[in-house]
Amino acid sequence: MKNYFKKHPWKIIENKFTPEYNQVSESIFSIGNGRMGQRANFAETYNGDTLQGSYLAGIYYPDKTKVGWWKNGYPEYFAKVLNSVNWIGIKLKVNDHTIDLSRLEVIDFYRELDMKNGILKRRSIVKVDKKTSIQIESERFYSLQQKDLSFLHYSVKNLGQKCKVEITSFLQADVWNHDTNYDESFWQFDKSNIKDKVYWIQSTTRKTEFTVVAAQKNVVMQNGRNIKDKTYKKGEQNIGLTYKSVLKPEESIELIKHTAICSSFYYDKKNLKKTTLNRIKKSIKKGYDVLISDHSKAWNEKWKTMDVLIEGDVAAQQGIRYNIFQLHQTYTGEDSRLNIGPKGFTGEKYGGSTYWDTEAYCLPFYMGTSTQSVCKNLLKYRHNHLPKAIENAQKLGFVNGAALYPMVTMNGEECHNEWEITFEEIHRNGAIAYAIYDYIRYFGDDGYLAEYGIDVLTGISRFWAQRVNWSTDKNAYVILGVTGPNEYENNIDNNWYTNYMAKWCLIYAYDCYNLLIESNSLFPNDMIAKLNLSKKEVESWNDIASQIYFPTSRKHGIFLQQDGFLDKEQVLVADLKNEERPLNQKWSWDRILRSPYIKQADVLQGMYFFEEKFSKKSLENNFNYYEPRTVHESSLSPCVHSILAASLGKMDKAYEMYLRTSRLDLDNYNNDTEDGLHITSMAGSWLSVIKGFAGMKIQNNLLSFHPFLPEKWKSYSFKIKHQGQSIKIKVNGEEIALENESKNDKIVKIFNKRKTIAAFGSITVNHN
Repeated sequence: MKNYFKKHPWKIIENKFTPEYNQVSESIFSIGNGRMGQRANFAETYNGDTLQGSYLAGIYYPDKTKVGWWKNGYPEYFAKVLNSVNWIGIKLKVNDHTIDLSRLEVIDFYRELDMKNGILKRRSIVKVDKKTSIQIESERFYSLQQKDLSFLHYSVKNLGQKCKVEITSFLQADVWNHDTNYDESFWQFDKSNIKDKVYWIQSTTRKTEFTVVAAQKNVVMQNGRNIKDKTYKKGEQNIGLTYKSVLKPEESIELIKHTAICSSFYYDKKNLKKTTLNRIKKSIKKGYDVLISDHSKAWNEKWKTMDVLIEGDVAAQQGIRYNIFQLHQTYTGEDSRLNIGPKGFTGEKYGGSTYWDTEAYCLPFYMGTSTQSVCKNLLKYRHNHLPKAIENAQKLGFVNGAALYPMVTMNGEECHNEWEITFEEIHRNGAIAYAIYDYIRYFGDDGYLAEYGIDVLTGISRFWAQRVNWSTDKNAYVILGVTGPNEYENNIDNNWYTNYMAKWCLIYAYDCYNLLIESNSLFPNDMIAKLNLSKKEVESWNDIASQIYFPTSRKHGIFLQQDGFLDKEQVLVADLKNEERPLNQKWSWDRILRSPYIKQADVLQGMYFFEEKFSKKSLENNFNYYEPRTVHESSLSPCVHSILAASLGKMDKAYEMYLRTSRLDLDNYNNDTEDGLHITSMAGSWLSVIKGFAGMKIQNNLLSFHPFLPEKWKSYSFKIKHQGQSIKIKVNGEEIALENESKNDKIVKIFNKRKTIAAFGSITVNHN
């Protein structure tokens, strides 16, 4: 469905109603504010193909894992972010006909996501009967300033003869997740009531006992006059008010829903109803116009630091802004208990849990565009879960404080329900250690290492030290029975990426320990005692690292993805028929596992992380070998290839992969956008520009750039934050302009040459 949405630099526009694409559109037009979010479901009744979804940060349910067998160490549940209270609910009747776009003729349709201001708008013209047509207009947003508040401005205009209109505005707590195991209900309805035209409803999750209160007050007007409610509706798990009127031709009725949703994740249960009602009271007092203006101003302030401006390529511009917009809607960084689910607030797939995507892909985006505290909270999330990571490892037989971070989690417990992921995709430990390294290197925050980092690195190193085993045949340490980033190979031996991350983790932890020992102020003896660390144990990490085995092919001059990779029939992606893609939707799993096709960057993932450790020749050999075998059926894949292609001077491939990562959901490349957006991979479009096209690296604590301009672009520009300073970079066909927005001088490297940018000054550098 490429090119379904109109290309625009600041908006996503759908100018026709196509019911078969409705779930895709529901995903694409999702909105949120970091604390809650929602798919773009229609407010009024819709009986067509839909996935209703309204989600609250931190609220989850431990749905029992559904398998036909059990193994020791297998997770007991699969955690799920829950579909929560439906606050947009409207039942609209015109001349006693229920308005349902799936049942009535839609004469005109327009939907727009205004990314600059964070507002979702829709206009629909519907034929009700032979004499009556109506126009529905709606405007919806989650406040970026008042994060417990959300709003819907909904109007109905009569385009035909005089007609009767009945609008019921309601809150609905009777909601279900579509992927529920055993048809379990996740919510226990508590109570609801109405007073002074404010209606509210309270529910509590089963098992986890999170309580949520949603309250709503409507402002309803016709011809500039308030309309009083006529009927009070209260069902088993829903509550609301009904308004009835008669509309003459060209007359309209307007409804503004002020909604507050508060949960016990943030507030004391005892005062939860009072807190929620107070939010509504203040919202009504402030007024819709002021609140939407404040919300838009907040988004505009964010864009001043986050935006990437691309001139000359609207598709590329729209794609990256869309991804940045969705990232900030999902995570704003105030709370270290929260993280970034692969689908964010846009769908149920992956359960809304945390994966290694955050550390490998999202952290660099937030380091470059947000405050240090936001990034620190992402790392502290994992530090807070260290005890659970140790428990997870103990369940698998590891001892002495070894830590295995979960592949999927809400609270630190492993809750993934596929064995080849749960037990074997252990490389996630490496990404968490790398994030500590990346953060400290970027911010120069050595204090984090002593206070939080060394604990995590110790647990991870103890895991690797126990996970390897000595091979007398290879005369080296090996790592058996794993799944690498390429999930199209399971239960393999000596995955190059996993082995490399294990080696690097052990050496990094060894170096960090010695660094802290040399500085007693950072690493007092009581901390060493707490970790039960001995010099002998730390030395063993270095010894193991020096003897880890790596499969290679001298014939091809490459690192082998795993021991048996060359035993596979070496056919290329170019040999695949289009109708066989995506493989995960067309082939059996057995056939995929026996093929040479790679889901995502694997060997190249490691070379991306540590590019400075490999020669350009080695990087080129591995890229040329593996990229033609990669189907990019993971959303995490294209950006890595774009960055490496840019480094190798493969400009066409870099641009191709950038466009794929930036428009993955907008163009539905992998035919799976309907179940939610690929939020964590969206950081890849930012990485592709900043680390790929601009060539940004950290070298000796300095920002280093080696920019080039894609052929289709006139220029691109962005801001980057680094160690408390901000610089703006603009690249065009002739030069690179750098502007220092800070009160101190900034030293950077351009094309490997040191340049000083004076405080609030600027410089220009010609392309080589």
